[in-house]
Amino acid sequence: MRIAMVGAGYVGLVSGACFAEFGVEVCVVDTDATKVAALREGRIPIYEPGLERLVADNVRERRLTFTTDLAEAVAGAEAVFLAVGTPSRRGDGHADLSYVFAAAEQVARAATGPLVLVTKSTVPVGTGAQVREIVRTARPDIAIDVASNPEFLREGSAIGDFMRPDRVVIGVEPGEAGERALAVLRRLYRPLYLIETPIVATGIETAELIKYAANAFLATKITFINEVADLCEKVGANVHDVARGMGLDGRIGRKFLHAGPGYGGSCFPKDTLALARTAQDAGAPMRLVETTIAVNEARKAQMAERVIAACGGSVAGKTVAVLGLTFKPETDDMREAPSLAIVPRLAEAGAALRAFDPAGMAHAKPLLPSSVHYATNALDAAAGADALVLLTEWNEFRALSPERLKAAMRGDVLLDLRNVYDPEAMRAAGFRYLSIGRP
Repeated sequence: MRIAMVGAGYVGLVSGACFAEFGVEVCVVDTDATKVAALREGRIPIYEPGLERLVADNVRERRLTFTTDLAEAVAGAEAVFLAVGTPSRRGDGHADLSYVFAAAEQVARAATGPLVLVTKSTVPVGTGAQVREIVRTARPDIAIDVASNPEFLREGSAIGDFMRPDRVVIGVEPGEAGERALAVLRRLYRPLYLIETPIVATGIETAELIKYAANAFLATKITFINEVADLCEKVGANVHDVARGMGLDGRIGRKFLHAGPGYGGSCFPKDTLALARTAQDAGAPMRLVETTIAVNEARKAQMAERVIAACGGSVAGKTVAVLGLTFKPETDDMREAPSLAIVPRLAEAGAALRAFDPAGMAHAKPLLPSSVHYATNALDAAAGADALVLLTEWNEFRALSPERLKAAMRGDVLLDLRNVYDPEAMRAAGFRYLSIGRP
């Protein structure tokens, strides 16, 4: 098979490389000539474990190519995937679909024969119907079947998520058009059939809603355990034990029950907001999702106040070390990261900030105050610090010696906002140790 992937961003690049690994001929097209040139030279614009090698292997085998020419990418493709950005629209929180609609029309005009146009980007319910109208208006002479195939890729483990997914969701139109599209996509995902991956075939609107509903539920689960952690602190309970006791219930499950400074990233913030706006417009407001959004935003701001309180009510003139800036480990993504709310507030309060992140500092620098000093490693960040804050749970931070960390610092305050460290070990090393939801 031959397919095209429109967009060489996170979703498009990972999906294109993984489809190529399945043996499919994939052409990834992007309007950014600099990015395409870098990819042709083997330079990967994002941090994702294993992606550089996967791209290199499939480029070498000539299954994966990159171009800025849409006509070249679409020529001969049985399926064309739209993997362009859908950021929150300024002012109202709705998903900005201008890139999706523009790409759909461009693909339709470039098509030389029948194909399946698949929305891979995360889009609100009803987008598929709009795309169908756009392509049929642009090219009534060609059968362009529209489908939805939402992605469920976690940054840091995206390749494994694509190769061994919990499920594949395929939404198609009713009738013959849907049957044709489903047949093409089933062939494309045949390697996953061989490992008995569940394939959920639905209507387009249902597939679109599955993605939003899944992300909103997980965001709500995170926010719930964060509020439970706050209660634990008030009553002397331990949120780790509460989460374990809850998670062992098969109806609930253990994942996403980890207390912390709030969720961030490229998906949960914008997807929960877009779902809330879509529900309001449809006359079926989702109050639980709306509250989740509000509570999560407030939590990020509250974390900075925790740091200030732990430093005796003021950080003015004090040095604060920050370990981790990205929204989660194993990514360089700074989008909606808790650090973007916490670090500026500490700088505003007069703290001298020393930060280190294994992958995210280049992206963090233009987003954080210019006064932040970027260290060469964790111990360098801790050098001379009055307080240390762990914001992102990178494995290399887990492995730090408490004694060496304490020896590097001037003060003894350690705020572990990810509950990475053993409280007894940290206190034995001489720290005034504070975490989330643990007595």
